[in-house]
Amino acid sequence: MAVTNLLAIDLGAESGRAVLGTLTDGRLTCEEVHRFTNTPVPVHDALYWNVLHLHQEIKAGIGKAVAQAEELAAVGIDSWAVDFGLIGPSGELLGGVHHYRDRRTDGLMERVSAHLGREEIYRNTGVQFLPFNTLYQLAALKSSEPALLAAAHRLLMVGELFTYFLTGEAVGEFTNATTTQVYHPGTGAWHEPFFDALGLPIEIMPPVVQPGTQVGTLLPSVADEVGVRPISVVLPAVHDTGSAVAAVPAEGEDWAFISSGTWSLVGVEVPQAILTDESLGLNISNEGGVAGTFRHLKNVMGLWILQECRRAWEREGDPLDYAELTRLAKGAPPLRAHVDPDDPRFFQPGDMPETIRSYLRETGQPVPATRGEVARVVLESLALKYRYVLEQLQRSTKRRVNVVHIVGGGARNALLNQMTADATGCEVLVGPYEATAIGNLTVQAVGMGVLPDQQAARAVVRRSFGVEAHRPADQAAWDDAYARFQRLLPPDLFQG
Repeated sequence: MAVTNLLAIDLGAESGRAVLGTLTDGRLTCEEVHRFTNTPVPVHDALYWNVLHLHQEIKAGIGKAVAQAEELAAVGIDSWAVDFGLIGPSGELLGGVHHYRDRRTDGLMERVSAHLGREEIYRNTGVQFLPFNTLYQLAALKSSEPALLAAAHRLLMVGELFTYFLTGEAVGEFTNATTTQVYHPGTGAWHEPFFDALGLPIEIMPPVVQPGTQVGTLLPSVADEVGVRPISVVLPAVHDTGSAVAAVPAEGEDWAFISSGTWSLVGVEVPQAILTDESLGLNISNEGGVAGTFRHLKNVMGLWILQECRRAWEREGDPLDYAELTRLAKGAPPLRAHVDPDDPRFFQPGDMPETIRSYLRETGQPVPATRGEVARVVLESLALKYRYVLEQLQRSTKRRVNVVHIVGGGARNALLNQMTADATGCEVLVGPYEATAIGNLTVQAVGMGVLPDQQAARAVVRRSFGVEAHRPADQAAWDDAYARFQRLLPPDLFQG
């Protein structure tokens, strides 16, 4: 009986974990062997990721996995997108790694878009316009820290930065590169005209390889510190959404996905980037996937809003766990008031319950009196926004969606899952919850030759992990709510 042990390091916006995967006779089992916090660090007016802490925790996770598994074939790291670190000529980390919620990019999306041309940016990158994209972070760096940029030898996105810390190999990975808004999905290269126009050094950008690439082994110094042999390091789909979608147990072509967590990524899998006038007008992103695919998707604010509500209530001395919040939301009156989750006011941390109440007062809606009512506003609003985005995706792809797969940690919220079925009118299939780690592991397995291809990898997921089905109900009430919800939304970006 062939047994292959692989380790997924999954870095999220709130926490990271090391997940040991064991592949035996076409079935995968997973066990979390290490979990650690990921807390941003404010310094003066800036916000940074604590990358040295995360590096230490990654090594601790590798050590725990090796102590538990008889033999570890490989390790791979996935992470969030858009943020990056700079490496100097002697291999050292230059400066800090800014958090995407850092305010240094305020107003830069509009200024850079005016300079380069919005249509030109989209035609050459296919990426949704978001104020924290790497393109605008680079423009901010050029403006505020030009000497640091000039000293850089290599730029590495966050996931590849940690791979570099482990191996000394400075490469980029396709799924992560496609999120930057400086990578051309057609040419498969960094788009040099944007670098020239903004005075940015394209020579610092790394060579880009495909997910599943074996980049090397643990450096001797790392292996000695952890007390392990030089284990192989494989790049999964480094962008965590790429890994999550790789684990969607889908069949056929009439399906969409929601990777549910702090952010909700709502999309469909397509064979090539869609760069039409319609997709530009709808501000739909094209992110690279595994096996030559693209994810045609949009970012929705996600459970961040509820997370911030919970933090605000904790500060008031009355903490509530997510299960209790969901229970309270389920008992609250339905379909009374809603917010646009992507309104800019919800992006920054703060007193989120009051921000929600202020929005509702401004839009002439009933203001929730209890925490359960606030939570219900958030969850219903997310479900309605999912419907809105799915309708846009169907317009762009000319393809009907009948089934929605929800994966990721947010998929544990059964109330939101049922609301999504009710709002969209689609069958919702939930699971696996640990999709990002599972996709990380299966892409490693394909890269190591343990599995033949992505089709076989999805078959392993279907055999190994069950799904929970939710079917739509109360369609008329949700249709009425959706009509009211649409009046809250701004016109599609770049449409008059």
